[in-house]
Amino acid sequence: MSERPFPKVRIHYHRPPDRDEVYEQLLVLDAPEVKVTYLPRYTAGALRVGDETILEEGAPILWFTFPDSWHDIGRFHRADGTFTGLYANVITPVAFEPDRWETTDLFLDLWLPRAGTPRVLDEEEFEHALAEGWLDPETAARARDELLGLEEAYRAGSWPPAIVRTFDLDELL
Repeated sequence: MSERPFPKVRIHYHRPPDRDEVYEQLLVLDAPEVKVTYLPRYTAGALRVGDETILEEGAPILWFTFPDSWHDIGRFHRADGTFTGLYANVITPVAFEPDRWETTDLFLDLWLPRAGTPRVLDEEEFEHALAEGWLDPETAARARDELLGLEEAYRAGSWPPAIVRTFDLDELL
């Protein structure tokens, strides 16, 4: 991997009701329409969807954050760099400061494996959060609309965006 001096950003990530985490990532592309961050080594344990490991301990991740969007997209890999698929995370639009970003997770996710069709994740968590009052009805409706919009755009062939399909780890070399 290249030793290019990318600036760091600290992403303050709130997950209702009371979980706050800070992720430090490298800002590898800062364009008006998309910001791409790079996490060289994922360290929170393997992430699975069904029987499939979609993200391994030690694997790199590229995150695509679109200003004013209600989702971001991660390009997930195995520890050896093999691409496994795309993970769309429904969130509040990110508030950007030069080295500090803030967002809130809205529980719903969409997994698009390298080969296959999209799969909605975490619907039970979303319904639980709504029932507990962790999400207000307006925000919950916006989250559902975002997820439906992603699914419709996929079926129409307009999602994921071209940059997410083409920008991969080799861009960092």
